[in-house]
Amino acid sequence: MAKLALNKTTLNREGGRLKAFRQFVPALDLKRKQLLAARQETQQLLQTNQKKLQDLHLCVSEKLPMLAGAEIELSQLLQVQKVEVKYSNLVGLELPELAEFNVELSQYSRLVLPHWVDTVLLLQEQALKLEVEIRVYQQRLQILEAGLQKTTQRLNLFDKVLIPQTEKNIRKIRIALSDAERAGVVRAKIAKNKRRRLQL
Repeated sequence: MAKLALNKTTLNREGGRLKAFRQFVPALDLKRKQLLAARQETQQLLQTNQKKLQDLHLCVSEKLPMLAGAEIELSQLLQVQKVEVKYSNLVGLELPELAEFNVELSQYSRLVLPHWVDTVLLLQEQALKLEVEIRVYQQRLQILEAGLQKTTQRLNLFDKVLIPQTEKNIRKIRIALSDAERAGVVRAKIAKNKRRRLQL
């Protein structure tokens, strides 16, 4: 780091830097608060969907025990047709959210297959959508965590390093300028006294 020049030009420059740093801090703090709120909301949505999926699995095992012993191939009857994720901007971060989810149900004979197949397919569709939403929320959460970490680091850099260092530099320069001014006054008085003695 370059040696600090103890003059008025440097004092003005450091004063300008301090003012700029102090303007950044509230904006960064607001960004951090927005990211914290978004992270908390995403965590709640993720937990809600995970609970729904867990309840759905429980519902299937309780209400459709015949599914465990059935040798019917149901995976071919339901296919995911479209998953569309859109992105929204939050304080510079592109956050994913599920925009569209469609499944295609293959034609099957309701006379050949048992009556409970309709219920299974409906529950399977709900489970697939929940699984996709969970993945999207997990990805969203990762992006928010990374953004929050970066913003917190920047805030700490300004708040705990740059601002205190600049304030310290300003104090140091003011003390040096004040000392130089006092020394100048003392020199002027000594010179005045010498001239007076020489005139006598």
